[in-house]
Amino acid sequence: MTLLPFRPLAGTPGIRRVARRVRRLVRDFRDRPDAPRAYSAAEGELRVASWNLHKCVGTDGKFDPHRSISVIAEMGADLVALQEADKRFGRRTGLLDIAALEREAGLVPLSISELPDGHGWHGNALLVRPGTQARIRRLRLPGAEPRGAVVAELDLPMGPLRVVGAHLGLLLSSRQRQAIAILDAIAEGEPMPTLLLGDLNEWRPGAKSSLRMLEPFFGPTPKAPPSFPARMPVLALDRILGWPQGLVTDVVTHDSPRARVASDHLPLTARVRLGEGAQALLRAA
Repeated sequence: MTLLPFRPLAGTPGIRRVARRVRRLVRDFRDRPDAPRAYSAAEGELRVASWNLHKCVGTDGKFDPHRSISVIAEMGADLVALQEADKRFGRRTGLLDIAALEREAGLVPLSISELPDGHGWHGNALLVRPGTQARIRRLRLPGAEPRGAVVAELDLPMGPLRVVGAHLGLLLSSRQRQAIAILDAIAEGEPMPTLLLGDLNEWRPGAKSSLRMLEPFFGPTPKAPPSFPARMPVLALDRILGWPQGLVTDVVTHDSPRARVASDHLPLTARVRLGEGAQALLRAA
């Protein structure tokens, strides 16, 4: 991976520190001769998705968790990052029927919530195939409103995968700080294929975009399909990013009649290369 020159924005002194830490992360990986052997020799590919399900309230104003589960099942993904999967106020209980989710989509939520009947952390939930082992970290994000992210290191048959599920804030200054916090958390872990999935709430391109904060690690942000508003999408608020570059391919919206009604966001889906494909990318990084 070739790290790009990075010019910090005024008022964000932490960016230089994060960029240095990410560079050390990549360098440390290169210096570990046994790192590629951590991955399975078998070729592997995952289908992943990200969706802000808007607390199961559709564009028709109806609260319909079963409809949300139907959209998740339509996508046929092995891993799904959800945003707004829990109640926002009061007791933050989960909104989906877990038994129906496993029956219809073959997925279950990782144990992220501090509540026995919650799905995630600040609404961020990760759905995986039953039996998937994971190490979970809840990350409280800085900003003017309560926000969080989830960092999960998954043990998959084709090798390890780090997944970050996030829902960034509405203010640009908050999103910039939140992006830095996410990179900090990644830099504290071991080098492994890494995904960032979520509603990043960023519609600004160029130097002032909070996506710019992520480029020292994820590289140039690729053009993403518009996902908001669901009935006539024009803004690319949702993202699926990966490291090393080339890990993630075929990022598209899941644009079905049901998805256009089930939330104000359309889901994104993508393919992720693991196994021998990930080994080759890591060797070239």
